[in-house]
Amino acid sequence: MTTAMRAAVLALALLLLLPSTAHAVPRHGARGGRGAVAAMASLPAGSYRPLYGRAGGERVAVAAFRLDRMPVTRGEYLDFLRANPAWRRDAIRPVFSEAGYLATWRGALDAGDAELLDRPVTEISWFAARAYCAWRGKRLPTMDEWEYAAAASETRRDASADPAFVRRLVALYAGRAATTPGAVGRGAPNAYGVRDLHGLVWEWTADFNSVIVADDSRSTGSGVAERDHQIFCASAAIGAADATNYAAFLRYAVRAGLTGRSTMRTLGFRCAIGA
Repeated sequence: MTTAMRAAVLALALLLLLPSTAHAVPRHGARGGRGAVAAMASLPAGSYRPLYGRAGGERVAVAAFRLDRMPVTRGEYLDFLRANPAWRRDAIRPVFSEAGYLATWRGALDAGDAELLDRPVTEISWFAARAYCAWRGKRLPTMDEWEYAAAASETRRDASADPAFVRRLVALYAGRAATTPGAVGRGAPNAYGVRDLHGLVWEWTADFNSVIVADDSRSTGSGVAERDHQIFCASAAIGAADATNYAAFLRYAVRAGLTGRSTMRTLGFRCAIGA
Protein backbone atom coordinates (compact mmCIF):
# COMPACT_ATOMS: atom_id res chain seq x y z
CA MET A 1 0.00 0.00 0.00
CA THR A 2 1.40 3.39 -0.96
CA THR A 3 1.88 6.24 1.48
CA ALA A 4 -1.00 8.15 -0.09
CA MET A 5 -3.33 5.16 0.31
CA ARG A 6 -2.28 4.65 3.94
CA ALA A 7 -2.94 8.32 4.66
CA ALA A 8 -6.38 8.13 3.07
CA VAL A 9 -7.32 5.03 5.07
CA LEU A 10 -6.14 6.63 8.32
CA ALA A 11 -8.09 9.83 7.60
CA LEU A 12 -11.26 7.85 6.90
CA ALA A 13 -10.83 5.83 10.10
CA LEU A 14 -10.43 8.98 12.19
CA LEU A 15 -13.50 10.57 10.64
CA LEU A 16 -15.55 7.50 11.54
CA LEU A 17 -14.32 7.72 15.12
CA LEU A 18 -15.06 11.41 15.59
CA PRO A 19 -17.73 12.22 18.19
CA SER A 20 -21.12 12.80 16.62
CA THR A 21 -21.03 16.51 17.53
CA ALA A 22 -18.23 17.02 15.01
CA HIS A 23 -20.61 16.04 12.20
CA ALA A 24 -23.82 17.51 13.56
CA VAL A 25 -25.56 20.40 11.81
CA PRO A 26 -23.94 23.50 13.36
CA ARG A 27 -26.22 25.19 15.88
CA HIS A 28 -24.16 27.81 17.61
CA GLY A 29 -23.10 30.21 14.86
CA ALA A 30 -26.45 32.01 14.81
CA ARG A 31 -26.40 32.95 18.50
CA GLY A 32 -24.76 36.30 17.93
CA GLY A 33 -21.81 37.71 19.85
CA ARG A 34 -18.31 37.33 18.52
CA GLY A 35 -19.13 33.87 17.20
CA ALA A 36 -21.58 35.26 14.65
CA VAL A 37 -20.50 35.55 11.04
CA ALA A 38 -21.37 39.26 10.99
CA ALA A 39 -18.70 39.91 13.63
CA MET A 40 -15.94 38.41 11.52
CA ALA A 41 -13.48 40.39 9.43
CA SER A 42 -14.07 40.25 5.67
CA LEU A 43 -10.95 39.75 3.59
CA PRO A 44 -11.17 40.36 -0.16
CA ALA A 45 -9.73 38.03 -2.76
CA GLY A 46 -6.06 38.63 -3.38
CA SER A 47 -2.69 36.93 -3.34
CA TYR A 48 0.41 36.58 -1.22
CA ARG A 49 3.92 35.31 -1.68
CA PRO A 50 4.49 32.21 0.48
CA LEU A 51 7.82 31.56 2.13
CA TYR A 52 8.12 28.40 0.02
CA GLY A 53 6.30 28.54 -3.27
CA ARG A 54 6.57 27.83 -6.93
CA ALA A 55 9.63 28.46 -9.05
CA GLY A 56 10.03 32.11 -9.87
CA GLY A 57 8.41 33.26 -6.64
CA GLU A 58 4.88 33.27 -7.99
CA ARG A 59 2.18 34.61 -5.70
CA VAL A 60 -0.59 32.31 -4.48
CA ALA A 61 -4.19 33.37 -5.10
CA VAL A 62 -6.54 33.44 -2.12
CA ALA A 63 -10.32 33.64 -2.53
CA ALA A 64 -12.37 36.07 -0.44
CA PHE A 65 -13.16 34.76 3.04
CA ARG A 66 -14.09 35.79 6.57
CA LEU A 67 -11.85 35.37 9.60
CA ASP A 68 -12.43 35.69 13.33
CA ARG A 69 -11.06 39.02 14.49
CA MET A 70 -9.44 37.42 17.55
CA PRO A 71 -8.41 33.93 18.68
CA VAL A 72 -11.00 31.72 20.37
CA THR A 73 -10.99 32.36 24.12
CA ARG A 74 -11.12 29.97 27.05
CA GLY A 75 -14.61 31.23 27.84
CA GLU A 76 -15.86 30.55 24.32
CA TYR A 77 -14.33 27.08 24.33
CA LEU A 78 -15.96 26.41 27.70
CA ASP A 79 -19.36 27.05 26.06
CA PHE A 80 -18.45 24.44 23.45
CA LEU A 81 -17.52 21.87 26.10
CA ARG A 82 -20.76 22.38 27.99
CA ALA A 83 -22.70 21.68 24.80
CA ASN A 84 -20.38 18.89 23.60
CA PRO A 85 -19.20 16.83 26.60
CA ALA A 86 -17.39 14.34 24.35
CA TRP A 87 -14.65 16.96 23.95
CA ARG A 88 -14.09 17.51 27.67
CA ARG A 89 -10.62 16.55 28.85
CA ASP A 90 -12.06 13.72 30.97
CA ALA A 91 -13.94 12.29 27.99
CA ILE A 92 -11.93 12.99 24.84
CA ARG A 93 -10.55 9.89 23.12
CA PRO A 94 -6.76 9.62 23.13
CA VAL A 95 -6.74 9.31 19.34
CA PHE A 96 -7.86 12.93 19.16
CA SER A 97 -5.44 14.55 21.56
CA GLU A 98 -2.29 14.18 23.61
CA ALA A 99 -2.39 14.02 27.40
CA GLY A 100 -1.70 17.77 27.58
CA TYR A 101 -5.19 18.66 26.32
CA LEU A 102 -6.49 21.51 28.55
CA ALA A 103 -4.01 20.30 31.17
CA THR A 104 -3.79 23.64 33.00
CA TRP A 105 -7.55 24.02 33.46
CA ARG A 106 -8.71 23.66 37.06
CA GLY A 107 -11.26 21.05 36.07
CA ALA A 108 -13.02 19.54 33.08
CA LEU A 109 -15.44 22.50 33.05
CA ASP A 110 -13.38 25.00 35.03
CA ALA A 111 -11.29 27.28 32.80
CA GLY A 112 -10.50 29.68 35.64
CA ASP A 113 -11.69 33.09 36.80
CA ALA A 114 -13.08 35.88 34.64
CA GLU A 115 -9.63 37.18 33.76
CA LEU A 116 -8.53 33.77 32.47
CA LEU A 117 -11.71 33.33 30.44
CA ASP A 118 -10.67 36.25 28.22
CA ARG A 119 -7.36 34.63 27.29
CA PRO A 120 -6.95 32.51 24.15
CA VAL A 121 -7.69 28.86 24.66
CA THR A 122 -4.56 26.76 24.22
CA GLU A 123 -3.54 23.14 24.78
CA ILE A 124 -6.01 22.29 22.02
CA SER A 125 -5.49 19.61 19.40
CA TRP A 126 -6.24 20.12 15.72
CA PHE A 127 -9.16 17.69 15.99
CA ALA A 128 -10.68 19.69 18.85
CA ALA A 129 -10.14 23.03 17.12
CA ARG A 130 -11.81 21.73 13.98
CA ALA A 131 -14.77 20.40 15.97
CA TYR A 132 -15.22 23.75 17.70
CA CYS A 133 -15.24 25.65 14.41
CA ALA A 134 -17.76 23.21 12.93
CA TRP A 135 -20.00 23.76 15.95
CA ARG A 136 -19.83 27.47 15.21
CA GLY A 137 -20.81 26.84 11.59
CA LYS A 138 -17.27 27.65 10.49
CA ARG A 139 -13.96 25.92 9.76
CA LEU A 140 -10.28 26.37 10.43
CA PRO A 141 -8.54 28.77 8.03
CA THR A 142 -6.21 27.30 5.45
CA MET A 143 -2.52 28.05 5.75
CA ASP A 144 -2.77 30.30 2.68
CA GLU A 145 -5.66 32.23 4.23
CA TRP A 146 -3.87 32.63 7.54
CA GLU A 147 -0.61 33.78 5.94
CA TYR A 148 -2.49 36.14 3.64
CA ALA A 149 -4.20 37.79 6.63
CA ALA A 150 -0.97 37.81 8.64
CA ALA A 151 0.92 39.69 5.92
CA ALA A 152 -1.06 42.84 6.73
CA SER A 153 0.23 45.55 9.02
CA GLU A 154 -1.95 48.17 10.70
CA THR A 155 -1.91 50.32 7.56
CA ARG A 156 -0.99 48.06 4.63
CA ARG A 157 -2.70 44.92 3.38
CA ASP A 158 0.62 43.44 2.33
CA ALA A 159 3.56 44.55 4.45
CA SER A 160 5.54 41.34 3.97
CA ALA A 161 8.26 43.20 2.07
CA ASP A 162 8.57 45.93 4.70
CA PRO A 163 11.77 45.26 6.70
CA ALA A 164 10.47 47.26 9.68
CA PHE A 165 7.29 45.16 9.82
CA VAL A 166 9.26 41.91 9.66
CA ARG A 167 11.64 43.08 12.40
CA ARG A 168 8.67 43.95 14.61
CA LEU A 169 7.20 40.48 14.12
CA VAL A 170 10.49 38.88 15.11
CA ALA A 171 10.50 40.97 18.30
CA LEU A 172 6.92 39.93 19.06
CA TYR A 173 7.73 36.25 18.58
CA ALA A 174 10.85 36.54 20.72
CA GLY A 175 8.85 38.15 23.51
CA ARG A 176 6.03 35.61 23.45
CA ALA A 177 5.37 34.12 26.89
CA ALA A 178 6.27 30.45 27.24
CA THR A 179 3.31 29.87 29.56
CA THR A 180 -0.25 31.18 29.61
CA PRO A 181 -0.69 34.06 27.14
CA GLY A 182 -2.40 37.33 27.97
CA ALA A 183 -5.91 38.42 27.06
CA VAL A 184 -7.06 38.64 23.45
CA GLY A 185 -7.69 41.95 21.73
CA ARG A 186 -4.83 43.88 23.30
CA GLY A 187 -2.95 44.25 20.02
CA ALA A 188 -3.82 46.81 17.36
CA PRO A 189 -6.00 45.55 14.47
CA ASN A 190 -4.34 45.09 11.11
CA ALA A 191 -5.62 46.62 7.88
CA TYR A 192 -8.38 43.98 7.72
CA GLY A 193 -9.48 44.50 11.33
CA VAL A 194 -7.91 41.25 12.56
CA ARG A 195 -6.03 41.22 15.88
CA ASP A 196 -3.47 39.01 17.61
CA LEU A 197 -2.16 37.13 14.59
CA HIS A 198 1.35 37.69 15.87
CA GLY A 199 2.90 37.56 19.31
CA LEU A 200 0.07 36.04 21.34
CA VAL A 201 -0.15 32.36 20.36
CA TRP A 202 0.67 30.12 17.44
CA GLU A 203 -2.49 29.11 15.59
CA TRP A 204 -3.81 25.96 13.96
CA THR A 205 -4.63 25.94 10.25
CA ALA A 206 -6.75 23.38 8.45
CA ASP A 207 -3.83 22.12 6.38
CA PHE A 208 -0.99 22.61 8.88
CA ASN A 209 0.49 19.25 7.85
CA SER A 210 0.89 20.29 4.22
CA VAL A 211 4.54 20.94 5.06
CA ILE A 212 5.18 17.43 6.40
CA VAL A 213 7.42 15.22 4.27
CA ALA A 214 6.04 11.78 3.44
CA ASP A 215 8.38 8.80 3.25
CA ASP A 216 8.05 8.69 -0.54
CA SER A 217 8.68 12.42 -1.13
CA ARG A 218 12.02 13.04 0.55
CA SER A 219 14.01 13.34 -2.62
CA THR A 220 14.29 16.71 -4.29
CA GLY A 221 11.98 17.45 -7.17
CA SER A 222 9.41 20.07 -7.95
CA GLY A 223 6.21 21.48 -6.49
CA VAL A 224 5.18 20.51 -2.96
CA ALA A 225 7.79 17.74 -2.63
CA GLU A 226 10.59 20.19 -3.42
CA ARG A 227 9.21 22.80 -1.02
CA ASP A 228 8.89 20.29 1.80
CA HIS A 229 12.41 18.97 1.23
CA GLN A 230 13.79 22.49 1.53
CA ILE A 231 12.00 23.09 4.82
CA PHE A 232 13.59 20.02 6.37
CA CYS A 233 17.17 20.49 5.21
CA ALA A 234 19.99 22.99 5.53
CA SER A 235 19.12 24.60 2.20
CA ALA A 236 15.87 25.98 3.62
CA ALA A 237 17.01 29.59 3.48
CA ILE A 238 18.22 29.18 -0.10
CA GLY A 239 14.81 28.01 -1.31
CA ALA A 240 12.85 30.62 0.63
CA ALA A 241 11.19 33.58 -1.03
CA ASP A 242 12.79 35.82 1.60
CA ALA A 243 15.73 34.37 3.50
CA THR A 244 15.53 37.22 6.04
CA ASN A 245 11.91 36.52 7.02
CA TYR A 246 12.71 34.83 10.33
CA ALA A 247 9.12 35.19 11.56
CA ALA A 248 7.81 33.11 8.65
CA PHE A 249 10.53 30.50 9.19
CA LEU A 250 9.36 30.14 12.80
CA ARG A 251 5.73 29.64 11.76
CA TYR A 252 6.63 26.99 9.21
CA ALA A 253 8.92 25.24 11.70
CA VAL A 254 6.21 25.11 14.38
CA ARG A 255 3.64 23.70 11.94
CA ALA A 256 6.12 21.10 10.68
CA GLY A 257 6.55 19.79 14.23
CA LEU A 258 2.83 19.24 14.85
CA THR A 259 0.50 16.28 14.52
CA GLY A 260 -3.27 16.38 14.75
CA ARG A 261 -3.04 15.30 18.40
CA SER A 262 -0.46 17.91 19.41
CA THR A 263 -1.14 20.36 22.23
CA MET A 264 0.97 23.31 23.38
CA ARG A 265 0.52 26.03 25.97
CA THR A 266 1.24 28.54 23.23
CA LEU A 267 -0.95 27.01 20.48
CA GLY A 268 -4.49 28.23 19.93
CA PHE A 269 -6.76 28.86 16.96
CA ARG A 270 -9.42 31.02 15.32
CA CYS A 271 -12.09 30.13 12.78
CA ALA A 272 -12.83 31.14 9.21
CA ILE A 273 -15.62 30.79 6.68
CA GLY A 274 -15.96 31.36 2.96
CA ALA A 275 -17.20 34.72 1.77
